[in-house]
Amino acid sequence: MAGAGIKEIKTRINSVNSTKQVTKAMELVASSKMRKAKDRALAARPYFGTMYDTVKDIATNTRGVRNVFLKQREVKNKCYIVVAGDRGLAGGYNSNILKLTLSHMDGKKEKVMTIGKKSTEFFQKRGYDILKSAESVEKCDYDETLAFAQEAMDLYKKGEIDEVYMVYTEFVSPLTQSPKLLKVLPLAFEKEENKETKEQVAKGARVQYLPSAEVVLGHIIPKYVSGIVYDGVIESFASEQAARRTAMSSATDNADEMLSNLELSYNRARQSAVTQEITEIVGGVEALK
Repeated sequence: MAGAGIKEIKTRINSVNSTKQVTKAMELVASSKMRKAKDRALAARPYFGTMYDTVKDIATNTRGVRNVFLKQREVKNKCYIVVAGDRGLAGGYNSNILKLTLSHMDGKKEKVMTIGKKSTEFFQKRGYDILKSAESVEKCDYDETLAFAQEAMDLYKKGEIDEVYMVYTEFVSPLTQSPKLLKVLPLAFEKEENKETKEQVAKGARVQYLPSAEVVLGHIIPKYVSGIVYDGVIESFASEQAARRTAMSSATDNADEMLSNLELSYNRARQSAVTQEITEIVGGVEALK
């Protein structure tokens, strides 16, 4: 700010102060929302973990079970359910998830389902075929995610899409959020064998599903798929708030640093002005002698 007048520096200080008030307010709002969203995400994990284990157990340990969602086929059309934010000012949160999606695509203008304003806008501008969209992640409840899951399953059964992927941001901690791409359909699990499993098989200790494993699997899969979508939404919302809180905290710290530098420049400019006035007065007095 060298050479700038006192008035200009003071105007700049007022402007930075106003910006700081906004970033601080946004940080506090994001912190409040993040705490609630984090609790909801952590509370949901045991349910979806149990659902995953059940589907995996039936699919990998039951002979002769058949289901359209287990059948592998040639991949001609892919569909991505992409969850991004409702707004910006969250650091690299939105760009990271969208870059991950594009990097996995084959460049064939795959079909997409978007959740969040930023996701919808991104794929609309690039001419992608958006099958379904939800403008708000915050307002996207379980019933709406169930509609997304049902749409994907119906299209898969009709053969219009051959693979479905869920792209979201996993909430690791308030300081760490990880973009994640998960294959939803067709269901594919790696069969894991450990010592405990072998002992159970040897003893004949298997879980019995009534009326049959196939019927139970057919009932659970829609809930499992909708659960994946819902879990991705609540994890992403918690991640968005955490990322925004971090970004606004950094912006507030930067504003404090700028204010410190501006106040120093202001004091120097004011001191220079006072010194100049004293010099002019002294000069005037000497001229009158």
